[in-house]
Amino acid sequence: MSTTPASGERVAEPHAGGPLRIDVFSIFPQMLEQFWTWSVVGRGREAGLVDLRAHDLRAGATDRHRTVDDAPFGGGAGMVLRPEPVFAAVEAVEPIRPLYLLGPSGRPFDQTLARQLADGDGFSLLCGRYEGVDERIRVHLCDEELSVGDVVLAGGEVAAMLVVEAVARLVPGVLGNSSSSEDESFAAGLLEYPQWTRPATFRGWEVPEALLSGDHGRIASWRRAMALARTARLRPDLLAARGGLTAEEEELLAHWSGPEGEDPRHP
Repeated sequence: MSTTPASGERVAEPHAGGPLRIDVFSIFPQMLEQFWTWSVVGRGREAGLVDLRAHDLRAGATDRHRTVDDAPFGGGAGMVLRPEPVFAAVEAVEPIRPLYLLGPSGRPFDQTLARQLADGDGFSLLCGRYEGVDERIRVHLCDEELSVGDVVLAGGEVAAMLVVEAVARLVPGVLGNSSSSEDESFAAGLLEYPQWTRPATFRGWEVPEALLSGDHGRIASWRRAMALARTARLRPDLLAARGGLTAEEEELLAHWSGPEGEDPRHP
């Protein structure tokens, strides 16, 4: 089964070369379709900015029960996705490449890869299920494997939803405000700065004065310092990966040190 995106009236900054196409193969395509109707993914799809297609792996089955799994050779618990129906389902569609198998031994999916995929022409995902897939699927059908974390899931559908949302929201026009994705956590190798909204005083807790100053330069400086401080405290590995703090960043942190620069949630 294949579905194509609904067309809507909203048009905004289309992806270069047309909408970003993402094919996803699963034994539960309806689960994916339901998710794709919501939030930013749904809006991007309706606007024609992302072309999301869910395909049923059972379409490649040949028996009346539409069987896609079998017991593993050598014994063991659980069932394994068989190669015949999976190869048949994928080859019947000829999805856009690369085709990524979602699994625990794959390349870690992160914001850098999400940006790379959003800037490309499209990609496809294969959702595992049961105890995994026949190794011939991994080696001879898929181009690469992706992992969304060191966790065990019942299947790849939740992982696929994560990948699709992370990528789709980076497609120009999907969020509506390009600066939204630029300021978020991991976009520049840092966690996002802390946020506040009204009221300015709540149960005696005050919003930092810098945010109330109306001085956009000062606000930007404060936010940058808070992003650096939060990352240094909570995710020092991110700073290490980018080579540590620059002299300019050290100076910025020193400038905003003190009560006004402290994160109230982590005094």
